[in-house]
Amino acid sequence: MWISMNGQLYKEEQAVVSVYDHGFLYGLGLFETFRTYAGQPFLLQEHLLRLTDGCKELGIAYEPSLEHISEHISKLLAANELQDAYIRLSVSAGVDILGLPGGLYEQPNEIIYIKPLPPRDEAVYLQGKALQLLKLPRNTPEGLYRFKSFHYMNNILAKRELQNYQWSAGAEGLMLTEDGYLAEGIVSNLFFVKDHVICTPSLDTGILPGITRLHVLRLADANSLAVQDGLYRWEDLVHADEIFIVNSIQEIVPVTCLYIPDGQKYLISHGSIGPITRSLIELYKIT
Repeated sequence: MWISMNGQLYKEEQAVVSVYDHGFLYGLGLFETFRTYAGQPFLLQEHLLRLTDGCKELGIAYEPSLEHISEHISKLLAANELQDAYIRLSVSAGVDILGLPGGLYEQPNEIIYIKPLPPRDEAVYLQGKALQLLKLPRNTPEGLYRFKSFHYMNNILAKRELQNYQWSAGAEGLMLTEDGYLAEGIVSNLFFVKDHVICTPSLDTGILPGITRLHVLRLADANSLAVQDGLYRWEDLVHADEIFIVNSIQEIVPVTCLYIPDGQKYLISHGSIGPITRSLIELYKIT
């Protein structure tokens, strides 16, 4: 595969950073993942705004332009002979001293990775998937709010725990906060519907302010669907009328059953996709 690094295309084995890059030494870097439709990156402006804001907080001198990133994504698609793809835009702090500097990182590394989109399993969107409650809690953000940062150990440990539950193969893992509130999935934001109201955990829980999460909230509001965020418990999810999870690659995925760590199963909406979830999936397709 070809990779874009600081504006130049490299074969993947040639795209390397220094061992003194603070992204490698201290995990000081941010990334965004998104996909293209008909060659156009979806919600790219929103992803770049989040990335820019995060870089400012971390003292990384990086302000990408929509035109610049769009151009390099087009070149990557062409070089890799892909019409549409999974894209990861990473910004690493760059080379600095062996130690913790307090100044600005003036020469960050911009790396754009690309790979084919995973095959779309239509059965998941017609029948729903499972959500497995995890024992591992969601860690608290490193700062005032959660960055989409290189610090991914919490998610990796969650993924390892998920693999222990043989009964929920293909499920997404769900983490709670230390206080027992619903947080988010390993790679997704969470929504549920109760009494015709679309609910999602508040950003006060320390979850990632997901771009697809925001897009779905805007879609719901624009179509006069009631929405609210708040602090919710596992019991709220068990008694929900509908559940779905979202991310930039999988879009809106219905959840039709829940598992707890001892294997007990709870059906949601009698094991079928609810009407509000179905409506949002259709609305997402036309945006």
